[in-house]
Amino acid sequence: MKPILFSFLLFCSFFSYSQEDCFLGIGGEDDDTIAEVFQLDESQLEQLRNWSAEVKVRNGYLKDQAKYLLKRHAQSSPEDLMGMSYKYRGLLDSMRQNVRLLDKRLLSLFNDQQYNLYLEFCGQLTLRPIYIDRSVNEK
Repeated sequence: MKPILFSFLLFCSFFSYSQEDCFLGIGGEDDDTIAEVFQLDESQLEQLRNWSAEVKVRNGYLKDQAKYLLKRHAQSSPEDLMGMSYKYRGLLDSMRQNVRLLDKRLLSLFNDQQYNLYLEFCGQLTLRPIYIDRSVNEK
């Protein structure tokens, strides 16, 4: 019963925490949707593909660590589970930071119209947009 409760609490905390920022989700299943909705040009599309591959590699490594951690502590004591939960949370936070970093990179390539569309979507979803300094561009 304790592992089920623990898993449920981790699941709930992950979703409540992840809904603060308005992520594009580079590297997920929606890369084509991102390209279509924001009408990315060829150079933006190339960067999206590169960064998508980068986040998949980065987060793949972290996901493997998380799976190993869960497998190793499947029948652990409550004290061990608490220690494991902190490590697991750290891995989830690292994955979230990777996605945010690469979303921010893509947002820096957006023109004003694309960025305003992003802000509009975030406002409709009542999520906090990732703000970027529009005077600095990585192009």
